[in-house]
Amino acid sequence: MDIHIRNSDHRPIYEQIKDQLKEKIISGVLSPGEKLPSIRLLAKELRISVITTKRAYDELEKEGFITSVQGKGSFVAGKNKDLIREEVLKKIEYHLQQSISLARSGGISLEELKEILMILEDNHV
Repeated sequence: MDIHIRNSDHRPIYEQIKDQLKEKIISGVLSPGEKLPSIRLLAKELRISVITTKRAYDELEKEGFITSVQGKGSFVAGKNKDLIREEVLKKIEYHLQQSISLARSGGISLEELKEILMILEDNHV
């Protein structure tokens, strides 16, 4: 599994794993029903504690991104469009808040921000 743990990242390791797996699910890299590596195997591959990997999987299950079947493993949950939409909206809100803060510090008006957004959107059609 292509997951990268970074010591320079301020987030705990389990959160880095959770976020990377969630991104792979949202983007479609991991398909609904696809079996994930066992907790032990992923821990071994990443050279981390089984407890850390289990916590990442538990969080993903709690958030509805994976399902676990005792004795069979963990699988990507069927895509819940509302759940995925909510995750995307949270990311957009975060980035827009960052943009608003940057604009304020640079004296950029809301109208200028709207204009930038419209230009960018027009260029991606």
